[in-house]
Amino acid sequence: MQYRSLGRTGVQVSSLVLGAMNFGRIGNTTQEEASAIVGAALDAGINLIDTADVYSGGQSEEMVGKAIAGRRDDVVLATKATLPMGDERNRRGGSRRWLVTALDNSLRRLGVDHVDLYQMHRWDPTTSDEETLSALTDLQRAGKIRYFGSSTFPAYRIVQAQWTARERHLSRYVTEQPSYSILQRGIETHVLPVTQEYGMGVLAWSPLASGWLSGAIRAGQEITTNRSGFMRQRYDISVPANRAKLEAVEQLATVADEAGLSMIQLALGFVTAHPGVTSAIIGPRTADHLRSQLAAADTVLSTDVLDAIDAIVAPGVDLAPAEKNDTPPALLDPALRRR
Repeated sequence: MQYRSLGRTGVQVSSLVLGAMNFGRIGNTTQEEASAIVGAALDAGINLIDTADVYSGGQSEEMVGKAIAGRRDDVVLATKATLPMGDERNRRGGSRRWLVTALDNSLRRLGVDHVDLYQMHRWDPTTSDEETLSALTDLQRAGKIRYFGSSTFPAYRIVQAQWTARERHLSRYVTEQPSYSILQRGIETHVLPVTQEYGMGVLAWSPLASGWLSGAIRAGQEITTNRSGFMRQRYDISVPANRAKLEAVEQLATVADEAGLSMIQLALGFVTAHPGVTSAIIGPRTADHLRSQLAAADTVLSTDVLDAIDAIVAPGVDLAPAEKNDTPPALLDPALRRR
Protein backbone atom coordinates (compact mmCIF):
# COMPACT_ATOMS: atom_id res chain seq x y z
CA MET A 1 0.00 0.00 0.00
CA GLN A 2 1.21 3.50 -0.83
CA TYR A 3 0.68 6.44 1.54
CA ARG A 4 0.35 10.12 0.75
CA SER A 5 -0.08 13.31 2.75
CA LEU A 6 -3.71 14.44 2.87
CA GLY A 7 -3.19 17.87 1.35
CA ARG A 8 -1.18 20.02 3.74
CA THR A 9 -2.62 18.48 6.92
CA GLY A 10 0.36 16.20 7.51
CA VAL A 11 -2.01 13.24 7.96
CA GLN A 12 -0.77 10.20 6.05
CA VAL A 13 -3.48 8.24 4.25
CA SER A 14 -3.50 5.17 2.04
CA SER A 15 -3.74 5.58 -1.74
CA LEU A 16 -6.91 3.47 -1.63
CA VAL A 17 -9.81 4.55 0.60
CA LEU A 18 -12.54 2.19 1.77
CA GLY A 19 -15.87 3.71 0.78
CA ALA A 20 -18.86 2.41 2.73
CA MET A 21 -21.74 3.45 0.48
CA ASN A 22 -22.65 -0.18 -0.19
CA PHE A 23 -22.96 -1.06 3.49
CA GLY A 24 -26.62 -1.62 4.33
CA ARG A 25 -29.66 -1.44 2.09
CA ILE A 26 -27.92 0.11 -0.93
CA GLY A 27 -25.60 -2.83 -1.47
CA ASN A 28 -27.48 -5.43 0.59
CA THR A 29 -24.33 -5.85 2.67
CA THR A 30 -24.90 -7.25 6.16
CA GLN A 31 -23.10 -6.20 9.33
CA GLU A 32 -21.10 -9.42 9.32
CA GLU A 33 -20.00 -8.80 5.72
CA ALA A 34 -19.24 -5.15 6.39
CA SER A 35 -17.13 -6.01 9.43
CA ALA A 36 -15.19 -8.59 7.41
CA ILE A 37 -14.57 -6.07 4.62
CA VAL A 38 -13.42 -3.38 7.06
CA GLY A 39 -11.13 -5.82 8.88
CA ALA A 40 -9.56 -7.07 5.66
CA ALA A 41 -9.09 -3.53 4.37
CA LEU A 42 -7.37 -2.39 7.56
CA ASP A 43 -5.17 -5.49 7.58
CA ALA A 44 -4.17 -4.71 3.97
CA GLY A 45 -3.03 -1.22 4.94
CA ILE A 46 -6.05 0.94 4.10
CA ASN A 47 -6.34 3.50 6.89
CA LEU A 48 -9.07 5.88 5.67
CA ILE A 49 -12.76 4.89 5.71
CA ASP A 50 -15.33 7.16 4.07
CA THR A 51 -19.07 7.06 4.70
CA ALA A 52 -22.01 9.53 4.83
CA ASP A 53 -25.14 10.12 6.84
CA VAL A 54 -27.35 9.64 3.79
CA TYR A 55 -26.01 6.18 2.89
CA SER A 56 -28.94 3.86 3.58
CA GLY A 57 -30.42 6.50 5.88
CA GLY A 58 -27.60 6.26 8.42
CA GLN A 59 -27.25 2.49 8.32
CA SER A 60 -23.80 2.68 6.73
CA GLU A 61 -22.48 4.85 9.57
CA GLU A 62 -23.88 2.45 12.15
CA MET A 63 -22.22 -0.51 10.43
CA VAL A 64 -18.89 1.28 10.09
CA GLY A 65 -19.02 2.21 13.77
CA LYS A 66 -19.51 -1.39 14.82
CA ALA A 67 -16.85 -2.61 12.38
CA ILE A 68 -14.13 -0.28 13.71
CA ALA A 69 -14.92 -0.81 17.40
CA GLY A 70 -11.61 -1.54 19.10
CA ARG A 71 -9.60 -0.21 16.16
CA ARG A 72 -10.69 3.44 16.13
CA ASP A 73 -7.14 4.73 16.56
CA ASP A 74 -6.08 2.88 13.40
CA VAL A 75 -8.66 4.68 11.26
CA VAL A 76 -8.80 8.10 9.64
CA LEU A 77 -12.59 8.33 9.77
CA ALA A 78 -14.52 10.46 7.28
CA THR A 79 -18.23 11.10 6.86
CA LYS A 80 -20.43 13.60 5.05
CA ALA A 81 -23.58 15.71 5.41
CA THR A 82 -25.91 18.10 3.48
CA LEU A 83 -27.98 15.67 1.38
CA PRO A 84 -31.60 15.21 2.55
CA MET A 85 -32.13 13.08 5.66
CA GLY A 86 -35.90 12.85 5.48
CA ASP A 87 -38.76 14.91 4.10
CA GLU A 88 -38.54 17.79 6.58
CA ARG A 89 -37.10 20.74 4.66
CA ASN A 90 -34.48 21.74 7.24
CA ARG A 91 -32.96 18.26 7.60
CA ARG A 92 -30.51 18.98 4.79
CA GLY A 93 -28.15 21.62 3.49
CA GLY A 94 -25.25 23.59 4.91
CA SER A 95 -26.91 25.74 7.58
CA ARG A 96 -25.49 25.91 11.11
CA ARG A 97 -28.84 24.66 12.40
CA TRP A 98 -28.61 21.44 10.42
CA LEU A 99 -24.85 20.78 10.49
CA VAL A 100 -24.67 20.84 14.29
CA THR A 101 -27.55 18.35 14.47
CA ALA A 102 -26.31 16.23 11.57
CA LEU A 103 -22.84 15.83 13.08
CA ASP A 104 -24.21 14.84 16.48
CA ASN A 105 -26.38 12.24 14.75
CA SER A 106 -23.40 10.91 12.81
CA LEU A 107 -21.22 10.69 15.91
CA ARG A 108 -23.97 8.78 17.70
CA ARG A 109 -24.40 6.32 14.82
CA LEU A 110 -20.63 5.84 14.46
CA GLY A 111 -20.17 5.45 18.21
CA VAL A 112 -17.27 7.92 18.36
CA ASP A 113 -16.64 11.32 19.93
CA HIS A 114 -15.12 12.89 16.80
CA VAL A 115 -14.52 12.31 13.10
CA ASP A 116 -11.24 13.08 11.41
CA LEU A 117 -12.75 14.51 8.22
CA TYR A 118 -16.24 16.00 7.89
CA GLN A 119 -17.26 16.71 4.30
CA MET A 120 -20.01 18.75 2.71
CA HIS A 121 -21.55 16.15 0.42
CA ARG A 122 -22.71 18.76 -2.09
CA TRP A 123 -22.58 22.53 -2.38
CA ASP A 124 -25.75 24.09 -0.95
CA PRO A 125 -26.66 27.08 -3.17
CA THR A 126 -29.18 28.38 -0.61
CA THR A 127 -26.59 28.83 2.16
CA SER A 128 -23.69 31.30 2.24
CA ASP A 129 -20.12 30.05 2.50
CA GLU A 130 -19.68 32.14 5.65
CA GLU A 131 -22.62 30.41 7.36
CA THR A 132 -21.31 26.93 6.59
CA LEU A 133 -17.63 27.62 7.25
CA SER A 134 -18.43 29.40 10.52
CA ALA A 135 -20.40 26.40 11.77
CA LEU A 136 -17.68 23.96 10.69
CA THR A 137 -14.96 26.06 12.31
CA ASP A 138 -16.86 26.06 15.60
CA LEU A 139 -17.38 22.29 15.42
CA GLN A 140 -13.67 21.90 14.78
CA ARG A 141 -12.78 24.09 17.77
CA ALA A 142 -15.17 22.02 19.89
CA GLY A 143 -13.11 18.94 19.04
CA LYS A 144 -15.91 17.13 17.22
CA ILE A 145 -14.09 17.21 13.86
CA ARG A 146 -10.40 17.44 13.10
CA TYR A 147 -10.64 18.72 9.51
CA PHE A 148 -13.39 19.45 7.01
CA GLY A 149 -13.68 19.25 3.26
CA SER A 150 -15.98 19.55 0.27
CA SER A 151 -17.37 16.98 -2.14
CA THR A 152 -18.31 17.41 -5.79
CA PHE A 153 -17.92 21.19 -5.68
CA PRO A 154 -17.46 23.03 -9.00
CA ALA A 155 -14.06 24.72 -9.23
CA TYR A 156 -15.46 28.22 -8.83
CA ARG A 157 -17.21 27.22 -5.59
CA ILE A 158 -13.96 25.78 -4.22
CA VAL A 159 -12.23 29.10 -4.94
CA GLN A 160 -15.06 31.14 -3.42
CA ALA A 161 -15.00 29.07 -0.22
CA GLN A 162 -11.23 29.45 0.10
CA TRP A 163 -11.53 33.23 -0.24
CA THR A 164 -14.39 33.40 2.25
CA ALA A 165 -12.35 31.46 4.81
CA ARG A 166 -9.43 33.83 4.34
CA GLU A 167 -11.50 37.02 4.49
CA ARG A 168 -13.54 35.94 7.53
CA HIS A 169 -10.62 34.31 9.38
CA LEU A 170 -12.31 30.90 9.40
CA SER A 171 -10.89 27.43 8.93
CA ARG A 172 -10.95 26.24 5.33
CA TYR A 173 -11.82 23.16 3.36
CA VAL A 174 -8.65 21.04 3.22
CA THR A 175 -9.98 18.31 0.93
CA GLU A 176 -12.23 17.87 -2.09
CA GLN A 177 -13.96 14.64 -3.09
CA PRO A 178 -14.74 14.71 -6.84
CA SER A 179 -15.87 12.08 -9.32
CA TYR A 180 -12.87 10.96 -11.37
CA SER A 181 -12.15 8.03 -13.65
CA ILE A 182 -10.79 7.25 -17.10
CA LEU A 183 -14.32 7.80 -18.46
CA GLN A 184 -14.95 11.01 -16.50
CA ARG A 185 -11.90 13.26 -16.79
CA GLY A 186 -13.55 16.69 -16.66
CA ILE A 187 -12.02 17.64 -13.30
CA GLU A 188 -8.61 17.73 -14.97
CA THR A 189 -9.70 20.95 -16.69
CA HIS A 190 -10.73 23.06 -13.70
CA VAL A 191 -11.05 21.27 -10.35
CA LEU A 192 -7.63 19.61 -10.05
CA PRO A 193 -5.68 22.76 -10.98
CA VAL A 194 -7.60 24.61 -8.26
CA THR A 195 -7.12 21.95 -5.58
CA GLN A 196 -3.43 21.79 -6.40
CA GLU A 197 -3.17 25.59 -6.15
CA TYR A 198 -4.72 25.53 -2.66
CA GLY A 199 -2.88 22.41 -1.48
CA MET A 200 -6.04 20.41 -0.95
CA GLY A 201 -6.15 16.65 -0.60
CA VAL A 202 -8.26 14.94 -3.28
CA LEU A 203 -10.22 11.74 -2.61
CA ALA A 204 -11.61 10.57 -5.94
CA TRP A 205 -14.97 8.78 -5.91
CA SER A 206 -16.21 6.34 -8.55
CA PRO A 207 -12.76 5.52 -9.99
CA LEU A 208 -14.33 2.40 -11.54
CA ALA A 209 -17.02 4.57 -13.16
CA SER A 210 -19.91 2.83 -11.36
CA GLY A 211 -18.71 -0.58 -12.51
CA TRP A 212 -18.00 0.27 -16.14
CA LEU A 213 -14.26 -0.21 -15.51
CA SER A 214 -14.55 -3.26 -13.26
CA GLY A 215 -14.30 -5.79 -16.09
CA ALA A 216 -17.89 -6.88 -15.52
CA ILE A 217 -19.28 -4.80 -18.41
CA ARG A 218 -18.27 -5.81 -21.92
CA ALA A 219 -19.78 -5.61 -25.40
CA GLY A 220 -22.20 -8.39 -26.25
CA GLN A 221 -22.85 -9.28 -22.60
CA GLU A 222 -25.91 -8.53 -20.51
CA ILE A 223 -25.19 -5.91 -17.85
CA THR A 224 -26.10 -7.48 -14.51
CA THR A 225 -24.20 -5.39 -11.97
CA ASN A 226 -25.94 -4.52 -8.70
CA ARG A 227 -26.13 -0.83 -9.56
CA SER A 228 -27.60 -1.44 -13.01
CA GLY A 229 -30.64 -2.89 -11.27
CA PHE A 230 -31.69 0.46 -9.78
CA MET A 231 -29.96 2.93 -12.11
CA ARG A 232 -31.04 1.48 -15.45
CA GLN A 233 -30.68 4.73 -17.42
CA ARG A 234 -26.94 4.80 -16.75
CA TYR A 235 -26.48 1.35 -18.29
CA ASP A 236 -28.96 1.52 -21.18
CA ILE A 237 -26.85 1.00 -24.31
CA SER A 238 -29.40 2.86 -26.42
CA VAL A 239 -28.24 6.05 -24.65
CA PRO A 240 -25.42 7.70 -26.68
CA ALA A 241 -23.25 8.43 -23.62
CA ASN A 242 -23.44 4.78 -22.57
CA ARG A 243 -22.50 3.60 -26.05
CA ALA A 244 -19.48 5.91 -25.92
CA LYS A 245 -18.49 4.44 -22.57
CA LEU A 246 -18.81 0.89 -23.86
CA GLU A 247 -16.69 1.67 -26.92
CA ALA A 248 -14.01 3.15 -24.68
CA VAL A 249 -14.17 0.14 -22.33
CA GLU A 250 -13.51 -2.26 -25.21
CA GLN A 251 -10.43 -0.28 -26.26
CA LEU A 252 -9.22 0.02 -22.67
CA ALA A 253 -9.59 -3.75 -22.20
CA THR A 254 -7.08 -4.25 -25.00
CA VAL A 255 -4.65 -1.81 -23.35
CA ALA A 256 -5.01 -3.65 -20.02
CA ASP A 257 -4.48 -7.06 -21.62
CA GLU A 258 -1.34 -5.92 -23.44
CA ALA A 259 0.04 -4.45 -20.22
CA GLY A 260 -0.75 -7.61 -18.23
CA LEU A 261 -3.21 -5.78 -16.00
CA SER A 262 -6.79 -6.27 -14.95
CA MET A 263 -9.29 -3.56 -15.82
CA ILE A 264 -9.47 -2.67 -12.14
CA GLN A 265 -5.71 -2.24 -11.93
CA LEU A 266 -5.78 -0.06 -15.03
CA ALA A 267 -8.62 2.09 -13.69
CA LEU A 268 -7.30 2.60 -10.16
CA GLY A 269 -3.71 2.98 -11.35
CA PHE A 270 -4.84 5.75 -13.68
CA VAL A 271 -6.61 7.73 -10.94
CA THR A 272 -3.81 7.45 -8.36
CA ALA A 273 -1.19 8.39 -10.99
CA HIS A 274 -2.39 11.99 -11.19
CA PRO A 275 -0.20 14.22 -8.97
CA GLY A 276 -3.27 16.16 -7.84
CA VAL A 277 -5.03 13.04 -6.50
CA THR A 278 -4.34 11.77 -3.00
CA SER A 279 -6.41 8.58 -3.00
CA ALA A 280 -9.03 6.63 -4.92
CA ILE A 281 -12.17 5.57 -3.07
CA ILE A 282 -13.17 1.96 -3.62
CA GLY A 283 -16.64 0.78 -2.66
CA PRO A 284 -16.63 -3.02 -2.45
CA ARG A 285 -19.96 -4.72 -1.89
CA THR A 286 -18.41 -8.11 -1.11
CA ALA A 287 -15.11 -9.49 0.18
CA ASP A 288 -14.33 -10.73 -3.34
CA HIS A 289 -14.78 -7.21 -4.69
CA LEU A 290 -12.36 -5.94 -2.05
CA ARG A 291 -9.71 -8.53 -2.92
CA SER A 292 -9.86 -7.67 -6.63
CA GLN A 293 -9.46 -3.97 -5.83
CA LEU A 294 -6.66 -4.42 -3.29
CA ALA A 295 -4.67 -6.05 -6.11
CA ALA A 296 -4.34 -2.55 -7.57
CA ALA A 297 -2.86 -1.01 -4.41
CA ASP A 298 0.69 -0.90 -5.76
CA THR A 299 -0.11 -0.58 -9.46
CA VAL A 300 2.06 1.99 -11.25
CA LEU A 301 1.17 2.58 -14.88
CA SER A 302 3.93 3.15 -17.42
CA THR A 303 4.07 6.25 -19.60
CA ASP A 304 3.12 4.14 -22.62
CA VAL A 305 -0.04 2.88 -20.90
CA LEU A 306 -1.02 6.37 -19.77
CA ASP A 307 -0.46 7.65 -23.31
CA ALA A 308 -2.68 4.87 -24.67
CA ILE A 309 -5.43 5.86 -22.22
CA ASP A 310 -5.15 9.50 -23.34
CA ALA A 311 -5.64 8.39 -26.93
CA ILE A 312 -8.91 6.64 -26.03
CA VAL A 313 -10.39 9.28 -23.69
CA ALA A 314 -8.75 12.67 -24.08
CA PRO A 315 -7.62 14.60 -21.00
CA GLY A 316 -10.35 16.79 -19.53
CA VAL A 317 -13.19 14.96 -21.30
CA ASP A 318 -16.30 13.56 -19.59
CA LEU A 319 -17.98 10.83 -21.63
CA ALA A 320 -21.14 11.23 -19.54
CA PRO A 321 -21.26 14.86 -18.32
CA ALA A 322 -24.81 14.49 -16.95
CA GLU A 323 -23.54 12.03 -14.33
CA LYS A 324 -21.12 14.45 -12.70
CA ASN A 325 -23.50 15.81 -10.01
CA ASP A 326 -21.73 19.18 -10.07
CA THR A 327 -23.83 20.91 -12.73
CA PRO A 328 -24.63 24.55 -11.83
CA PRO A 329 -28.28 24.77 -10.66
CA ALA A 330 -29.21 27.23 -13.42
CA LEU A 331 -28.48 24.60 -16.06
CA LEU A 332 -30.96 22.21 -14.46
CA ASP A 333 -33.78 24.62 -13.52
CA PRO A 334 -34.98 26.94 -16.33
CA ALA A 335 -36.51 29.33 -13.77
CA LEU A 336 -33.01 30.20 -12.52
CA ARG A 337 -31.90 31.51 -15.92
CA ARG A 338 -34.99 33.57 -16.80
CA ARG A 339 -36.14 36.86 -15.32
